[in-house]
Amino acid sequence: MQHPQSIEPVISIHHLNHYFGQGELRKQVLFDINLEIAPGEIVLMNGPSGSGKTTLLTLVSGLRSVQEGDMYVLGKNLNGATDDDLVQARRNNGYIFQGHNLHRSLTALQNVQMGLEVQGKFSKEEMVERSSAILKEVGLGERINYYPAKLSGGQKQRVAIARALVSNPSIVLADEPTAALDKKSGRDVVTLMQKLAKEQGSTILLVTHDNRILDIADRIVHMEDGRLVNNSVKVAS
Repeated sequence: MQHPQSIEPVISIHHLNHYFGQGELRKQVLFDINLEIAPGEIVLMNGPSGSGKTTLLTLVSGLRSVQEGDMYVLGKNLNGATDDDLVQARRNNGYIFQGHNLHRSLTALQNVQMGLEVQGKFSKEEMVERSSAILKEVGLGERINYYPAKLSGGQKQRVAIARALVSNPSIVLADEPTAALDKKSGRDVVTLMQKLAKEQGSTILLVTHDNRILDIADRIVHMEDGRLVNNSVKVAS
């Protein structure tokens, strides 16, 4: 029986399968994935390279189309979603790529503004104001007019986090956000993500190989060979 206080999951995945290629070259890469993530939960997904973690993340984000199974994101099933549905789904999440994916020809401020331009609902003044404010929050208030070439790896990743979070997304999806960073920068970046997302009430799904940051998770799920083999609840230390 459902508890009367139960809250609908932000992400609800049932019997998801995914394939790459066509015909004889068709290869299954995700097998019967079942996963539910509650509002405000921080879930870390780990596992070997090539196990399907990034593929699952891109499906949740609307960057890929769902082929088999159900994937409810914010109550909407992305199986059978139109191109417009997928665009809308992408507007509801902030995506942090493994490489910061900043545009080299744009300043930190302009890179962050891109996270608002896709929303299509903010004036130029609002975009500048919000982008400046979040860059200050991530400790880059003095560098808002710097180009990526003048920023360190950790600073670039902070800009990427600011861009992902500037629109107050319901969901934050991060693919190896600490991969290119040293221990201190990596810790700073995930602590910052955790703080900002908690303040905004966002749900986080973060793919990582970095065992140094597992303690920020409410739950850790493990993927191997395209299957979720562990869906553990984190034990409080």
